[in-house]
Amino acid sequence: MDKHAGRDAGTVRLDDPWYDALAVGWGEGEETSPPTPAPGGRPAPGASDIYLEVQRSAAFQEVRSRYRRFVVPATAGFFLWYVAYVVAATAAPGLMARPVAGAVNVAMLAGLGQFLSTFLLTWAYARHARLRRDRAALDLRWTVFEQERGQERSRARGSGR
Repeated sequence: MDKHAGRDAGTVRLDDPWYDALAVGWGEGEETSPPTPAPGGRPAPGASDIYLEVQRSAAFQEVRSRYRRFVVPATAGFFLWYVAYVVAATAAPGLMARPVAGAVNVAMLAGLGQFLSTFLLTWAYARHARLRRDRAALDLRWTVFEQERGQERSRARGSGR
């Protein structure tokens, strides 16, 4: 995508790598009609009602709980490990300068340990998500998808399409 000046300078071109054809136009120029009444006389639930219902569900709360049970302790532990490294580097330079093997000292090992712990934490997070949350989150996603699809079908039947 080349820069160009002129009248069309702000338009998005289709060869733009950041162009998302599915998201373009969402909410732009759409006329929103009031929800069509359901057979019982109540208005049909909107998409926001579906999402609120899912958010209140026990399955969603369980997914969020599993997420928090991993992320909060992992974040606290990693933050404490990082702060301990910084405090030790500033408060105990003699300890950090102590040689371990040749030119490798305690500070160098602790710094490499920071990188290693980052990779291990990333691996542990991905594993936890895959084993404990992904299936339940996918089930929730399909529930929302089916409810939205049913809603679209009822709107299509109501409008005579």
